[in-house]
Amino acid sequence: MTTPAAHPSLVLCEVGESGIPHLESVSPFCLKVHRALKYLGLPYARRHGIPVSFKKYHPTGQVPVLLIGEHEAVGDSTDILARLESLAGRTYLEPRDARLAGEATLWEEYADSALSGFLVSARWADERNWPRLRDKVFTGVPAPLRGLTGGLVRNVIVRRLVARDVWRAGPEECWRRFEQQLDALEARAPEEGFWLGPFSVADLALFAQLFSLRQEFTPWQSDQISTRSRLSRYVDRVDAATRGP
Repeated sequence: MTTPAAHPSLVLCEVGESGIPHLESVSPFCLKVHRALKYLGLPYARRHGIPVSFKKYHPTGQVPVLLIGEHEAVGDSTDILARLESLAGRTYLEPRDARLAGEATLWEEYADSALSGFLVSARWADERNWPRLRDKVFTGVPAPLRGLTGGLVRNVIVRRLVARDVWRAGPEECWRRFEQQLDALEARAPEEGFWLGPFSVADLALFAQLFSLRQEFTPWQSDQISTRSRLSRYVDRVDAATRGP
């Protein structure tokens, strides 16, 4: 890939290191931006902190936030990818064909909303996985308070999942729907190349959620993806294409 022309300095504001090889962030939205930057060959620095610490740069108080030069901050992974497109100096992430570009945007939205709901449920609501995530996320909290602190945060997140209808009918229905979605993705996954042919934001968004579900925090969900061989091979191809040097 051709190295982009000179560009302003880039700083990615995000949560801390995952501690897992090749998983740049436990946040799939930060992961999505990491892999876009690497795919585009754009050098960047990292700034870690809790999400609200970056509210001065973006009013949502969420990560990722990309600082561009001294005067520009872009929040939301979708907006960041769109901005990176212009920084790269040519079309890398959006297909030139308008129909494919529209479809890429729809797949990105599907990944960022539907698949994200399953990932959050797997980490925070699934009783099988919650202890792993609690010990990872709240490792700095003294052991006697870890369960209480984690439980309070978990309750808030689960209530939001119920409000989104992801968890309203309970775990059995959630994971039945998850398997249905994986079957549909397995049937759609390309045997070679990328989701729409040319590499696009669809690949970055789908990869970020599916790769995050294939981690040690969520072993049952990881196994479900692994049994879908076409989908697994597709995730591996995007991983290889976006790891960078």
